[in-house]
Amino acid sequence: MTDEIVGMGTWYDMMAKKVIEREQTLNRDMGRIRTEMGLGASGFPHIGSLGDASRSYAVTLALKNLGYNSELIAFCDDKDGLRKVPAGLPADIANSLEKYLGYSVSTIPDPFGCHESYGKHMSSLLLEALDKCGIQYKYYSAQDVYKKGLLLSEIRTLLTNAKQIGEIIKQEVGQETYNAVLPFFAVCDKCGHLYTTRAYTFDPKTDKVTYKCEGQEIKGKLIAGCGHEGEVDIKSGEGKLTWKSEFAARWRALDIRFEAYGKDIADSVRINDRICREVLGYEPPSHAQYEMFLDKGGKKISKSAGNVFTPQVWFNYGSPQSLLLLMLKRFVGTRAIDVSDIPSYMAELDELEDVYFNKKQTNPKEAIRLKGLFQYCYVMNPPAELSIHVPYNLLAFLVKMAPKECINDYVAEKLQSYGYLKKDQSIDANLQTRIQYALNWTRDFDEIKETTIELSEAEHKALSELCIKLQANLDADAIQNAIFNAAKDNELKVGAFFKVLYTVLMGASQGPKLGPYVLAMGKQNVIAAIERVLNKTNTEPQ
Repeated sequence: MTDEIVGMGTWYDMMAKKVIEREQTLNRDMGRIRTEMGLGASGFPHIGSLGDASRSYAVTLALKNLGYNSELIAFCDDKDGLRKVPAGLPADIANSLEKYLGYSVSTIPDPFGCHESYGKHMSSLLLEALDKCGIQYKYYSAQDVYKKGLLLSEIRTLLTNAKQIGEIIKQEVGQETYNAVLPFFAVCDKCGHLYTTRAYTFDPKTDKVTYKCEGQEIKGKLIAGCGHEGEVDIKSGEGKLTWKSEFAARWRALDIRFEAYGKDIADSVRINDRICREVLGYEPPSHAQYEMFLDKGGKKISKSAGNVFTPQVWFNYGSPQSLLLLMLKRFVGTRAIDVSDIPSYMAELDELEDVYFNKKQTNPKEAIRLKGLFQYCYVMNPPAELSIHVPYNLLAFLVKMAPKECINDYVAEKLQSYGYLKKDQSIDANLQTRIQYALNWTRDFDEIKETTIELSEAEHKALSELCIKLQANLDADAIQNAIFNAAKDNELKVGAFFKVLYTVLMGASQGPKLGPYVLAMGKQNVIAAIERVLNKTNTEPQ
């Protein structure tokens, strides 16, 4: 029996099929199947923030491919309180935000002066990235949702059954807080804080919650309460559910059928699943858990950790489609990522395009999956024809060497001589964009991103010897001779050894003369790239 290929043959197609089968089993309306992603608004969105959107949208597209009406809901938690001043802000802006800790981000003035609030400023950055990637969504602002009462029915049910919710939370994570207080934060009508209040009673006849502004420790810092005791009408929008119940409320109110989530909020999702099912009487959406992106030091990339790597940074050096490839190529497992990986993802996207247009052959089943992945990277709007693929490092070299007044002419002439362009073929819009990426890269970085390949014993030894020779003060001709001699001394065909170097340094089988290339890109950068390949390969010299 052969394995069934669903839709485009990817994980997202299989997930869509599971969602459909589950919804049919639950006998729910199949007229519209909604997926959801959450937008944070308390700090700069990092590339991991795009994971929720891209993965849920891929499932949305897969559902559409299988013949079902589906849409992605982008729920922005701009009602959330500011728990910590994000790292990486200019000192004056960081200092100006300190006094707003514990306030809803939608009530904090935008310190950058371009949006109506701090929350709008931060959430707009992620929305901008979604738009650039071609991700379509229906936007919900938590601030508006609470003001318009879209969760009102769910809030009443949750607060009426607060004791049951407290027990669920205690059973799942051992936290007893919600045995004493309601899962609701009121905005203090005296000091304006959100997270300093504790809600104690709810009157379903008047829709009012009583609270006291007692203060709270947030991220290790005590935010003092003003001591005010008051009440708030849940219809006023002057309050919000806690995370340990809000997910459930919006799943039911917005009829969400699928949502991916990071393992860092697994406890909250598990609690909300139970609350959704046992308190609200709504079967929670299908889920898929993914893991976090790490920086090269093994630290989780996050706005609070201060190692934010934003989509906007990626777009300086790589295409939106290459960023979607990072998100969609693998769902499970942590990955270490930083800016230096962008050229590799650009190259991998080119390889997928070669498979998509049948320029590169692979086994039929894998070809279906890779072609599907390529189409998801282009949100089902792939290019009509194969584009010109020039290795990133080669373009970086060419723009670095090109006279500033005629970069395009210089690059076109060289690419014609290397066979990437036909004679008299001009630079098209796609290649022009790639040239700009390379210009940005050479302006900001020196590092060369190597291509790891399998080496024979002789190749390994020759590269090791070449690294030693490159330490000397050599000009371009001497470097060229050093490469020639490293091949000859190890009984390698000179042409084949040059091809190894081109592959390692540029991801291509041919390119410019290597002596000038090594000097232009920096000898130490080239040595470091070669040494990384030597350290990764399993072949060691005897």
